[in-house]
Amino acid sequence: MNLALGIDTGGTYTDAVLVEHATGRVLAGAKAVTTRQDLALGIRSAMVQVFAAAAASPAPATPADIVLVALSTTLATNALAEGHRGTVCLLLIGYDPALMQQFGFEHELATSDVVYLGGGHDHMGNEVAPLDEETARAAILARRDSVEAFAVSGYFSVRNPAHELRVKALIEQLTGRPATCGHELTSRLNAVRRATTVALNAHLILPLRELIGSVQQTLKEQGISAPLMVVKGDGSLVRAEWATERPIETILSGPAASVVGAAHLADRKDVWVVDVGGTTTDIAALRNGWPILNQDGARVGGWRTMVEAVDVHTTGLGGDSYVRFDEERHLCIGPRRVVPLSLLAAQHPDVLSELRRQSNAGGNRRREDKGEFLVLGRSSGTLLDEGDRSILARLVDGPLSFSALIPLKRGGGLVQKRIEELEARLLVRRAGFTPSDALHVLGRYTAWNGEAARLGAEILAAQAALPVEEFCTRVVNGLSERVAQELVSKIFEDEIGKAAWEREPMAQAMLERAFHGRNGSDLGCALTLHRPIVAIGAPVAAYMPDAARRLHTELVIPEHSGVANAVGAVAGGIVQRARVLINPLGDDGRVRLHLPDGYHDSEGLEQAVEYARSVMLPLVETMALRAGAEQVEVRMVRQDLRAPVARGQGMRSSSVLS
Repeated sequence: MNLALGIDTGGTYTDAVLVEHATGRVLAGAKAVTTRQDLALGIRSAMVQVFAAAAASPAPATPADIVLVALSTTLATNALAEGHRGTVCLLLIGYDPALMQQFGFEHELATSDVVYLGGGHDHMGNEVAPLDEETARAAILARRDSVEAFAVSGYFSVRNPAHELRVKALIEQLTGRPATCGHELTSRLNAVRRATTVALNAHLILPLRELIGSVQQTLKEQGISAPLMVVKGDGSLVRAEWATERPIETILSGPAASVVGAAHLADRKDVWVVDVGGTTTDIAALRNGWPILNQDGARVGGWRTMVEAVDVHTTGLGGDSYVRFDEERHLCIGPRRVVPLSLLAAQHPDVLSELRRQSNAGGNRRREDKGEFLVLGRSSGTLLDEGDRSILARLVDGPLSFSALIPLKRGGGLVQKRIEELEARLLVRRAGFTPSDALHVLGRYTAWNGEAARLGAEILAAQAALPVEEFCTRVVNGLSERVAQELVSKIFEDEIGKAAWEREPMAQAMLERAFHGRNGSDLGCALTLHRPIVAIGAPVAAYMPDAARRLHTELVIPEHSGVANAVGAVAGGIVQRARVLINPLGDDGRVRLHLPDGYHDSEGLEQAVEYARSVMLPLVETMALRAGAEQVEVRMVRQDLRAPVARGQGMRSSSVLS
């Protein structure tokens, strides 16, 4: 029996499914808690459970039956959505520093460590200045022990990548640290967004390598020798080795797998897919059985990238969203993810005594007594100072509350700032009250420690002077309403423009009337979603019925919806794309063909097209084989673009081959 093993590593759960490779029939599924401090533990647990579940079926499966392993992950998406990034140096070649600062472009670069280097090319690929190797070498050496990865972006490097490649070679020669070039990720113009994309890619290299290494080690332990594939943001698959070089292409990997998995499980072709996870809620349209792709580049966590991925609306809202009150005592849910108190206590029962103390303290509670704890996160890839090492050392033996970590007198503010910086780097993780805890209190979810959930609810409910059950009901209803509002926002964004409810009092009032009614008003309204919602994710039965009711639409929760991402991981295929541009050189018919590794001049357009065909078809085939394909079909699409030139000199044309 030939089986595919699908794995999805999310912020809260790691899912595993066994699927018949030929028919797509799901044989068994299993869930395990994602163990962020050591991802291999959660992956191993999910694998063991799914094989145990399959062993009880009429057709038991063994590791020897696995012919394909596919991994989807929200690791990259969650890291960007939560603002967690590593230490990255971005080397910009040929960019104008004054211009970048004047227009505020530096705020878009996803790192504060930016080095400007002389060099660069023009729009035709001609060198405009020699590369300043001396400055590059000095900058690289100064950072080789303090950054996790380097990113390199050259002005017009997509027309000639020579300077980018030289700087990358220097980085590899001098440091051995990972380095990525902008032209390796996109062939499109937009120097600032390309720099942002390559910087984000550098941030994600080490975390994704750790994840893939954990999966590979676990597969080896389980006796599985099948190739490991990773889901890209467009729903296609690539070999794990490819993904570690271009982790930015795995942003929205989880959402892409969820859309593919929802289509497979629900057998619906035109629906809205809503995937409620632990960290994020992802909303995407399925049309004629296929997810819609965002041609302008995926946007995650406020960053606009140049990665072609599923057109998904991702918001920091899920079962593990951070629940708290702001200074005006308004209830806030998300976007930050925290470890649920119920899960923390299930893994570390000692925290219950501290939660009891804080709950019983009443009005004598310290400002830091909010039912929140810190636990160790991932290992650091760089050197840490004494203050950071001191905080991490105190967490080695287990979680500590903020009360225990932050001094009562002088220095408390500095310690808190250090903690926030360590959180941003994923070196520590915060635990606190979440919607998952609210479900425990209400008896609608009982997987972890219910006492910890209730104690956390008592601490927060006291701040709002609410009964515990009423507070928890408000949290659950608040998340359901937010999901419905985000779905409305996604539709408006597609059809009209981005919705800014906080700046649109009339629109906000209409939305409130649609969701809550308005007693005493002469005006009422309702919203009707014309396509069904397919809801997937472990907690959707708790949150989505209310959201669908608000939108007066059909709700479909398919069988195996809790592991739909893992199903989608094995339902995709391998797709590789490359794009080349042909531009006129002058009025004599000569043209320049811009290729991934440089340019080639030809005497005419058709000659350039034939040269591109001879070079690119085998290149794309090699890319597909390297990505893991066994049989390759290559197709070339040509698009001729024409534009008028000055003084009636006719038309100037260029061609795009993809």
